[in-house]
Amino acid sequence: MPLTLAVLQHGGHGDDVDANLRTLDEYAERAATAGADLLLTPEMFVTGYNIGDRAGVHARLPLAERVGDIAARRRIRIAAGLPLPLHSGTTNSVVLLDEDGRVRARYDKTHLFGSLDRCMFAPGAALPDAPVEICGVMVSFLICYDVEFPEAVRAAARAGTELLLVPTAQMEPFAFVPEHLIRVRAWENQIYLAYADRIGQEGELRYVGRSSIVAPSGDVLAAGNASDPALLLARIDPAEVTAAQERNPYLADARAELYSPSPTSPLTKASS
Repeated sequence: MPLTLAVLQHGGHGDDVDANLRTLDEYAERAATAGADLLLTPEMFVTGYNIGDRAGVHARLPLAERVGDIAARRRIRIAAGLPLPLHSGTTNSVVLLDEDGRVRARYDKTHLFGSLDRCMFAPGAALPDAPVEICGVMVSFLICYDVEFPEAVRAAARAGTELLLVPTAQMEPFAFVPEHLIRVRAWENQIYLAYADRIGQEGELRYVGRSSIVAPSGDVLAAGNASDPALLLARIDPAEVTAAQERNPYLADARAELYSPSPTSPLTKASS
């Protein structure tokens, strides 16, 4: 059964949590009215991304609960980017709230981008164990820099993911990623990939926008531009994933045993 996905492209309001939640509520209402089953936000949308120590302060607030209130009021599932507390610090996370406002899943960003991420966040300990079923579609998560590692996306595809949700805060000069890499990641794994980016400027960062929803064929189903808020909508059909993986059987034909050198291999010796 197809799922209707909505992807939010928006710059948010810095670390003004109340303003960000009002914007999320507005777009959740729009998405629900348009028939969407699920709304994806950009990375750290609830609190702002480039906010330094404020990320840890906001992480102690009941952020997921407040997003859950919006999900329940608008009767739509929401995958929201926000910080969460962890015993070792603060994580850059995405939380999936169902249409009753309950937490269905949480993923913490595992690949931290340079000092920008490392000064604010502790890395997640693992990739998602298994996808979550939403309206008959198997859904999983990565965050921003994670998707630039082909191994992470391949792991999601091998686990049965049909739709990979990627909240991001992609900034200049890395427009190559949304312009080209996202389509490649969808194509080489024959899965749907949704990439929700920020726009505008936050501190010294200028975001590149270009959010998209990409089909297993690599075709772009919906896309935003570099600078304007947008609500992207597309139908996600799991039957298309099955058909695409039969047409282009990369997952079945890949010889994983060749790609991970053993401790005694010449490649490992040469680099040791």
